[in-house]
Amino acid sequence: MGKFQGAVIKEQSVTFAIVVVKQSALQIQSESQKTAQAYVPFFPSLPIILMAQDSRGTPTYWGRKDIVNFFANVHISQIPWKEYTIGS
Repeated sequence: MGKFQGAVIKEQSVTFAIVVVKQSALQIQSESQKTAQAYVPFFPSLPIILMAQDSRGTPTYWGRKDIVNFFANVHISQIPWKEYTIGS
């Protein structure tokens, strides 16, 4: 049974999910898509944004461009993070 950090956010009439991942998951496009797909059962029908932080804590976002651009003006501490549990 694993856990992951994520959040569901509604902004400007768009509801989407954001999930914290390892930086390596964002380095190859096909890997990012596969990683995002893995979270679809937790957030059905929501666009999924992936977020990874570098060693300085600077976030990088991957996903729908309009949503990723929105995060350019959001501090990571403003995201309502929640811990999700995988499995039962």
